[in-house]
Amino acid sequence: MVFRDERWPEGTPSWVDLMVSDQEKAMAFYGGLFGWTVHPGDAESGFYGMAELRGRSVAGIGRTPPGQDVPAAWATYLAVSDVDRTAAAITEAGGQIVMPVLEVMKAGRMAVAADPAGAVFGLWEAGDHIGTQVTAAPGTLAWNECLSRDYAVAKPFYEQVFGYGFQDISGDGFDYSVLLLDGRPVGGVGSAPPEVPSSYWAAYFWVADADASAAKVIELGGTVDGKPFDSPYGRQVRVADDQGVPFMIIAPNEQSGEPEGWEV
Repeated sequence: MVFRDERWPEGTPSWVDLMVSDQEKAMAFYGGLFGWTVHPGDAESGFYGMAELRGRSVAGIGRTPPGQDVPAAWATYLAVSDVDRTAAAITEAGGQIVMPVLEVMKAGRMAVAADPAGAVFGLWEAGDHIGTQVTAAPGTLAWNECLSRDYAVAKPFYEQVFGYGFQDISGDGFDYSVLLLDGRPVGGVGSAPPEVPSSYWAAYFWVADADASAAKVIELGGTVDGKPFDSPYGRQVRVADDQGVPFMIIAPNEQSGEPEGWEV
């Protein structure tokens, strides 16, 4: 388990959150699965809840604002040093700003954007809140990737806006590149499977045992899409919570080894 108190480097996926119609139900599900303790905020914050491990923030769980019919999904936020400048770069590169820049009290500043292929993501300029403060442990964010219906358009967009380098690991029938910042992997961009109707950013969470966690998802009222499988990066499976929100869980395996600082 690794604690972090410094701002995340520009372009790093630094935070994830979930806005759902039933916040209490989500708090119970993820608390049961990942061991999170969630502290709902007050009315001024829209009752936005901070999920914590060891007293440190790892994710957000909020309430869908009244009157907004927005599909629930895990949202990925990319760290930026100047959200206004990045928002301008997004529009220049062919993306769009879905929600304009917003001051979030003293926590920071944010905006929501979409790339030219339609994948939605957030921007986070840290104030008092840097983003996730715990890594390399079960229940923490493991990976974020953009799965795109137009990989050829998405890849240069993220390069232009965030300055990513790429490590191509494409194979038969799929295109995929690891996003690099100063040579360090921070995420991925790939072609979405044919059955996926739209581009989106996916979130992966670490677990100690993918098979046991998949069983726990079902016990808590969620669903599992297929069986856990081994990859060079860990044993993983796609699941959905008890409100139908999909996400990935991944555990170290013999091929990947344990993440640096890993603690069960």
